[in-house]
Amino acid sequence: MDNFILYPADTRGFADHGWLKSHHTFSFANYRNNDRVHFGVLRVLNDDYVAPGMGFGTHPHENMEIISIPLKGSLAHQDSMGHGQTINVNEIQVMSAGTGVQHSEFNPSETEASEFLQIWVFPNKLHVTPRYQQLPLDVANRKNNWDQILSPNPEDAGAWIHQNAWFHLANLDQNKGLNYELKDKTNGIYLFVLEGSITANNQTLNRRDAIGIWDIDSLQVQATADAQLLLMEIPMELPSYLQ
Repeated sequence: MDNFILYPADTRGFADHGWLKSHHTFSFANYRNNDRVHFGVLRVLNDDYVAPGMGFGTHPHENMEIISIPLKGSLAHQDSMGHGQTINVNEIQVMSAGTGVQHSEFNPSETEASEFLQIWVFPNKLHVTPRYQQLPLDVANRKNNWDQILSPNPEDAGAWIHQNAWFHLANLDQNKGLNYELKDKTNGIYLFVLEGSITANNQTLNRRDAIGIWDIDSLQVQATADAQLLLMEIPMELPSYLQ
C-alpha cells in the first residue's frame, strides 16, 4: 500500500468571483470532491488572490484553528475579540475560533492585489476560549533551513495552535537538500511547494504541487531549482469528536 498522496496544482478546485480567485486543495464552498475532504487534521488549504480594495466581510467561525500566511500584499483584519490589525508578508496570523468568533479580512491597498494561504486545522479539543495571534517571521531563518513558524507549544518558536502540529517554511537554493525529522512519529507530513521545483519521496513537485505522506520518521527534500516550501507536520487521526 502506498503511504502518500500526490496533490498536483492543476487538480485543485478553483473559484473565480472576480475580486476573489481561490484554489482549493480540499472541498470548500462550492467545490466538492469526496476524495479530497481533508488530510489528517488538515481541513482547508486555500490559495487566495484578493483584488485591491476588496475582501471578506464579517463572518463567523467556531471550533477551528485558522492560520493565514500572506504571500504578497497585506490584509486588514478585524474581529469580535477587538483586534484590528494589518498582516503583511513575512508574518503569520492564527485564530483559535473555539466557542465562536466573527472576523473580516480586507485588502487595504487600492493598487496591489493580496495573495495569501488560508489554512484550517481541526483542533484537538472543542469550545476553547477564542484567541488571536500575529507574529513577524524572519525570512533569513528559512534560507536552506526549516524555520518553525507554528507548534503546539506557546513557549516554542512561532505561533501556536490547539493541535499537535508543527509548520515550517524553507527557502532552498538549487541543488540544496534538507532532511525533516518528525517531532511525533505518529504524525504525517503535508509538503506544499510555494515556488520552484523539488524532489521528495522519489516524486517531482513543481510550483503549487503538494504531497501528503504518512508512516515515515523523516523526509528528505532536494531542490531541483530555487524553491520555497511549506511543510506541515500534522496528526493523521481525526479528533475523537469527529469519529
